Amino acid sequence: MGTAVPKQLLLLRGRPVLAHSIDAIAGTAIVADLVVALPAEIAANPPEYLRQIDKPLQIVNGGARRRDSVANAFAIAAQRADIVVIHDAARPFVSAALVERTVEAAARTGAAIAAIRAHDTVKQVNGDAEVTATLPREEIYLAQTPQAFRTDVLRRALLLEGEFTDEAALVERAGGRVSVVEGDPRNMKITTPEDLRLAERMMGGGAGTLRIGNGYDLHRLVAGRPLILGGLRIPFERGLEGHSDADAVCHAVTDAILGACGAGDIGRHFPDTDSAWKDADSLGLLQRAAALVRGRGFDVVNVDVVVIAQAPKLAPHVPAMTERVAAALSVDASQVSIKGKTNEGVDSMGAGASIAVHAVALVSRSS
Repeated sequence: MGTAVPKQLLLLRGRPVLAHSIDAIAGTAIVADLVVALPAEIAANPPEYLRQIDKPLQIVNGGARRRDSVANAFAIAAQRADIVVIHDAARPFVSAALVERTVEAAARTGAAIAAIRAHDTVKQVNGDAEVTATLPREEIYLAQTPQAFRTDVLRRALLLEGEFTDEAALVERAGGRVSVVEGDPRNMKITTPEDLRLAERMMGGGAGTLRIGNGYDLHRLVAGRPLILGGLRIPFERGLEGHSDADAVCHAVTDAILGACGAGDIGRHFPDTDSAWKDADSLGLLQRAAALVRGRGFDVVNVDVVVIAQAPKLAPHVPAMTERVAAALSVDASQVSIKGKTNEGVDSMGAGASIAVHAVALVSRSS
């Protein structure tokens, strides 16, 4: 690359390539935990975006060679994984589907790699750039990552000595079987300055691209719970029932901003089956979701929220709710609108048995 920093730390749409790659892997449901191997000087003071991932993430020192870095990370991952996925941090466009089919193949055969077929005629040349053979292209595949391995298979392979360009080559040398799944042409590796420019174009649209997301949430009102809306505790004899603090405003806004950038919903990132989010502060969850949205290269332009509640009257509390939501989103209060409506006595909201919230978010591609 001819740059002073590793290519994985170069900026792509205003964010390091590494951050894009980690977001892509972390957003894959089949991946439970992440281990990131970094140069020792960076591992000692890791960047902030590594602390904002919604899944368990550990950092290890890398080594002088790729296989050393992999071995250091594997020592941690193998303690609690049946299958380990290795992905190159310089490939920011990996898809969840590609990771999943690689893992599924490894579960069957012990090892699997993503690879794409060679479509051009393949020539073998010597040191003088003279063609020495034409290779049958139907037998030629270009290896990518992810590469997935059962832990017992990779453990044996890492015992071998010698230089190898990828972990699949180690498994091959150890006598293991490596299967191939169809790769993805978009899953490019950033190696040259032109690759980085191409990656910028692949992200599409440039600054000013607008995306819209919708969010909705509804919770029952029950006795014995505080009523929290927009991060504000509102005096009332009942509160909203839920796994977290049941802040329906923050939940709806979280779904809206995540939806706007194609990042799923609140249940994907903060599932109610996880005890970690029991009684969680939903304003904090919204703040984390906003960081994830920024990590995907988007800024929040504005949010419009409608709270449907027969009681209590929300108008006196709207300014404070607006300030809290805006702070969580890292935007000005003028970019957040919250308004209360009754349901005119209709359905559970009108009967005072529940509160519902609708939210719309507009985001734009960062420059």
